[in-house]
Amino acid sequence: MADIRPEVIESFQFQGTYTEGIPYGSGHINDTFCVTFEENGIPRRYILQRMNKTIFLNPEELMENVTGVTKWLRKKILEKGGNPERETLNLVPTKEGNNFFVDQTGNYWRAYIFIEGAATYDLVQNKEDFYQSAVAFGHFQGLLADYPAQTLHETIVNFHNTIDRFAKFKKAVEEDVMGRAKDVQEEIQFVLDREALAHTLCDMQAEGKLPLRVTHNDTKLNNIMIDDETRKAICVIDLDTVMPGLAVNDFGDSIRFGASTAEEDEKDLSKVSCSMELFELYTKGFIEGCQGSLTDTELEMLPIGAMTMTYECGMRFLTDYLEGDHYFKVHRDGHNLDRARTQFTLVKDMETKLETMNAIVKKYGFSKVVSSEV
Repeated sequence: MADIRPEVIESFQFQGTYTEGIPYGSGHINDTFCVTFEENGIPRRYILQRMNKTIFLNPEELMENVTGVTKWLRKKILEKGGNPERETLNLVPTKEGNNFFVDQTGNYWRAYIFIEGAATYDLVQNKEDFYQSAVAFGHFQGLLADYPAQTLHETIVNFHNTIDRFAKFKKAVEEDVMGRAKDVQEEIQFVLDREALAHTLCDMQAEGKLPLRVTHNDTKLNNIMIDDETRKAICVIDLDTVMPGLAVNDFGDSIRFGASTAEEDEKDLSKVSCSMELFELYTKGFIEGCQGSLTDTELEMLPIGAMTMTYECGMRFLTDYLEGDHYFKVHRDGHNLDRARTQFTLVKDMETKLETMNAIVKKYGFSKVVSSEV
């Protein structure tokens, strides 16, 4: 963990006198600190982060995204009579009025007001937590429904371009740099047989059937702040991967890991399935949170979003396995292959349950949707 240079502390418009800075949270990408200041005997806490330039190659564009989205959320929350100090991230400007600071070593830093009386959780404690995360990410979609998504920068280019992912997969199979393809022919064929799935959502977006939205792209439980007293979700955090994209993909990725009955790298595939109970719980919360902002077509494609994101993720794991495990961290031989097989098992299970998934979406979705289509 990097030390906090004095120039960093002095550069932001923090209130009070600096007392301490300690490492904070469980994030793996940025170096995060909780810094405490004291003013008239009252402590004030802030989150201070050194941004990871290795992952995010253009921190200035990333911060333009974060600034635009948080300002928009603040305005919308105020319009609805909410509390923007707790319901969205609030950047602390530098003394020069910027939204980030570059230190003498070239590192980029940013600061947020600390949200008191709330916490994040790495693991689902109970089903209510999963439901609350659905409401929160749906609410995030609802508040940003009319944000001009095309003005956002792609912080990770082609992140959910499944057609591009498929092309890279085929290239990995053809080049077979590790000589592993011969042993995973069944898995390779699984991907090839479903090429149409790689095209479905991308083609619908290109044809104007699915609107470009502001998407979070990291819809995990630990990116939701849960109020300590009410146990309700109050704020979506970690906006580094906010980009233009499809709402069905954000929904789908949540189902991929949240509604699975097994760990992402489970070797016993008999344990792997998509829980319809959890699918229904998340679908209900997400649609409620969206508050009618999704079109009929988006609602209809939510189950396909879940299937596509699971297929894409499995394809990425298998691609990485074929290329020598250079992207995802592995902790054992064949780790990425195990992950791929788990995802493909989930896809197969979703295929058999598609009718049930469609019925669940219909149960919660079509009475509250906006009337206009894309």
